[in-house]
Amino acid sequence: MKSIRKIKLYLLLICFLINIVYVTPSYSLSPQEDLFKNALNLSSSGEFNLALKQWNKYLELFPNDAAALSNRGNIKLVNGDPKGAIEDQDKAIELDPGEVDPYINRGIAEESLGLWLQAKNDYLYVISKDKDNFSALYNFANVEGSLSNWQSARNLFFKASESNPGFAMARSSMALADYQLGNMEESEKELKNLIRRYPTFADARAALTALDWSKGMSGEAESNWIVVTELDSRYADEKWLINVRRWPQKPTKDLMKFIALK
Repeated sequence: MKSIRKIKLYLLLICFLINIVYVTPSYSLSPQEDLFKNALNLSSSGEFNLALKQWNKYLELFPNDAAALSNRGNIKLVNGDPKGAIEDQDKAIELDPGEVDPYINRGIAEESLGLWLQAKNDYLYVISKDKDNFSALYNFANVEGSLSNWQSARNLFFKASESNPGFAMARSSMALADYQLGNMEESEKELKNLIRRYPTFADARAALTALDWSKGMSGEAESNWIVVTELDSRYADEKWLINVRRWPQKPTKDLMKFIALK
């Protein structure tokens, strides 16, 4: 598949950035290319069980395809097999050590197992090769947050948002880090700017709900929360906020206090 151009499709899965490599040929597909494309389409459309079967079928025929191994690893992670995901990313790196995406994807799988140091090392390697890689910067920031290094996390979220100005989740995460650090004015300003630009962005509205409540602005908090409940009910789940979305403790506790009074 040497003549096939590789490009990146960034999917936000379980609040991590997973890199999937796909192909866009401008000519008739060979049987190999057709199998790859079918597996990729199933992955992109969320048909993860079918996608895994298709990647398995493809890799039985072409076991040394690094891109396919990395993509199958992503699907294994989504299907709840992080160890299998790491094994596939290891093989992809061995076959194509110059490609950075498997390092990012391996880091994400390592995060899911709480292997913070290993994940951090993978992201640092990517950043050493590409200092503006927003996926690595964002995921590295999440690791720092999980280790309660919120100032470092805040700075990394800022760098990720600068590398990709349309990456709203990075800016919301930066505002949440500021909230945790006590930089309330900066946090409030960023959250309001995000809501002004993206009125249906649930994460920023939920964060502003907590912030308004902490300031005694119950009416404003109520207004934002009504919108959040219509957009995404998961923000009422404390475990999801901390373990999946990776909110800091302070805004999470403030939001739970607000909800408890409902």
